[in-house]
Amino acid sequence: MRGNSHDFARIVVLILLSIAGGISTSASGNPDDKAISSRAAEVDGVQLHYLTAGQGPAVVILLHGYAETSRMWRPIIPQLAERFKVIAPDLPGIGDSAIPAVGLDMKSAATSIHTFVRKLGVEKARVVGHDIGLMVAYAYAAQFPAETEKLIVMDAFLPGVEGGDAVYNNPNLWHFRFHGPTPEALVKGRERMYFDYYWNDFAADKDHSLPEADRAAYAAAYARPGRMKAGWAYFSSFPQTAKDFVQLSQTKLTMPVLSIGGEKSLGEVLGQQMKLVATDVTVIVLKNAGHWILEEKPEETTKALINFL
Repeated sequence: MRGNSHDFARIVVLILLSIAGGISTSASGNPDDKAISSRAAEVDGVQLHYLTAGQGPAVVILLHGYAETSRMWRPIIPQLAERFKVIAPDLPGIGDSAIPAVGLDMKSAATSIHTFVRKLGVEKARVVGHDIGLMVAYAYAAQFPAETEKLIVMDAFLPGVEGGDAVYNNPNLWHFRFHGPTPEALVKGRERMYFDYYWNDFAADKDHSLPEADRAAYAAAYARPGRMKAGWAYFSSFPQTAKDFVQLSQTKLTMPVLSIGGEKSLGEVLGQQMKLVATDVTVIVLKNAGHWILEEKPEETTKALINFL
């Protein structure tokens, strides 16, 4: 073979590192801090999958919601990676993260994510959460306030906090209680139909909600064995989460908090709740937006997140 043997060896090492998730490479083959790597780490015997990019020094943790995975953050990760080290895990039991035997609730998931990021060498972070990821993000900040520099909560609600019961008991939000053996049997093989309800009805305009490629990817992810049950476990944990949040909210958060949500979803409710549990809150309610604010209003949402972070 022609060429320098040292160059050949270097190429082999780069390829092996790239396959192992040790580095990120751009399409040209050069290291690129904004390129997204897909990796895994073990936490208490459970493998957590995560996406990462950027170098920091500040760290941003992105926590997805139900009916999605860490994939939801891919459009904004390169922009955030220009300034931060970005870590976007799949929540335990969802996406490519393993399903733990126990701990599929907001407080436990927050503890697992905290252990996970500490294992990655992260001592302090800015935490962002959407939907149930918002609840995990709040539980993270409330349990580890000294390690949470900023908190962003995106369009959902806090069980157990004033205003939360009205959301949980809203008959139009029947899906909170739709879980168990019979729902599993009904949805099996019809995951896409089930999730289209979320993506269409919870958007201000279904034609400006999630794109087809994302819908197909998420439906496939939740259709895998045990995944629908694991995702629903977070819903079934709402009563326990309410008890946990009653206790956690006794001590108000003091880090800067951004509450951002849709005008036609839970933006107003969430903003009011966050003012009850935190002392430094900025509230943004996006006009003509539903629940999927990152997909429905990508420019406005991305700008708000970057400016606040």
